[in-house]
Amino acid sequence: MSLDVWIRDRRITEIECLISDIAGIPRGKILPAEKFIRGTADGALRLPESVLVQTVTGDYPDNVWSIVDPVSRDVRMVPDAASIRLVPWYDEPTAQVICDVTDHDGAANEIAPRQVLKRVLAAYAGRGWRPIVAPELEFYLTQINDDPDYPLQPPIGRSRRAETGRQAYGIEATNEFDPVFEDVYDWCEVQHIDIDTLTHEQGVAQMEINFNHGDPLDLADQAFLFKRTLRQAALKHGIYATFMAKPLQAEPGSAMHIHQSVVDRATGDNLFADPDGRNSRQFLAHIAGLQRYLPASMPLLAPNVNSYRRLRRHSDAPINTHWGWENRTVGLRVPESGRADRRVENRVAGADANPYLAIAGTLACGFVGMVDMLEPTDPLETSAYRRAQTLPRQMPDGLAKLNASRPLKEVLGERFVEVLLAVREAEHEAYQTVISSWEREHLLLNV
Repeated sequence: MSLDVWIRDRRITEIECLISDIAGIPRGKILPAEKFIRGTADGALRLPESVLVQTVTGDYPDNVWSIVDPVSRDVRMVPDAASIRLVPWYDEPTAQVICDVTDHDGAANEIAPRQVLKRVLAAYAGRGWRPIVAPELEFYLTQINDDPDYPLQPPIGRSRRAETGRQAYGIEATNEFDPVFEDVYDWCEVQHIDIDTLTHEQGVAQMEINFNHGDPLDLADQAFLFKRTLRQAALKHGIYATFMAKPLQAEPGSAMHIHQSVVDRATGDNLFADPDGRNSRQFLAHIAGLQRYLPASMPLLAPNVNSYRRLRRHSDAPINTHWGWENRTVGLRVPESGRADRRVENRVAGADANPYLAIAGTLACGFVGMVDMLEPTDPLETSAYRRAQTLPRQMPDGLAKLNASRPLKEVLGERFVEVLLAVREAEHEAYQTVISSWEREHLLLNV
């Protein structure tokens, strides 16, 4: 069915045309339905390319203008017809559609996150491979926070009390927010967002939603839209939903765990296990690629200064890239699985990561490992917290590692990496100008 038929059949009055910037923030345009239909026909849906390189604060890196022309360069928004969905939280019939970003000649724009993921998937396709992923997104529900100087607090649930202790996998604790999650499930169904299990995580009012396994681009689209959906549902009920990696000082951080496998495009067979169900050579090479290159992919997996607060010893988050069977202390966990569903779970990425870039980054690492047939370490059977921290502790370390990684630059694209580094460096510099309450409390009168 064509876009115009889909829109008219549902009597849509407005269309939200969405793209993701580097931070994962939805950008784009809102148009009357008829103008949208005309715009898709004549290529009139355009944005300045500079929209893609905004920092999380809405600023622009000073050193990015040699890569992106701030004066004259527009890019085209090309709606992906397969991504059009209703927006269920509006009263007026409204649709949203995710757009690809192209140059005027129709070539894919190299710095748009959705195109970066497509580039990585094309590299797999060139080898006759097709990756399968399933993200798991953790998040916190909190009270409305009017003053950012004050710490976040857990919200009041149906009992009229806030959680005061951890309720991992607690059913009643999850039921406290049934009205929110009923809207989430209803709205996801309307949008064809294929969410699966809801659980209460370790932190106070911390939850996790799992997605079913599928195509990486489709799952990235779904995770992108899910973040927006959850925030809207929470606001409807007078609370916040946050995907910050470490929003509460004394609580665990929030991750985006990415389960991944690779199948043969021709046969559909899982390449990660041999006919007898044993680990294949390609499976071990994929893990080895993750082990070697995840530290350099941190600007995609841990994109913010807050991201690194999560990656601490004994914090329910990894500190290194060891791997092991059913071991939740390592960065790379292999769940108990048969031949068809043999996979590895990347536990490094934070919930604050852009889904397109987090999936692109983890698949790029595994791809290089498979191409170069790298050798992994032996699987770890004890706690990885007993081993050294090899993941970067701060943003500048991750930026330096990515800048020095020729293999990742080739898979992700040189121009994209150059822009990504400029944006992240600008964000870190902006953070460095902020004086925290900790500094005022402990240094003001003591040093």
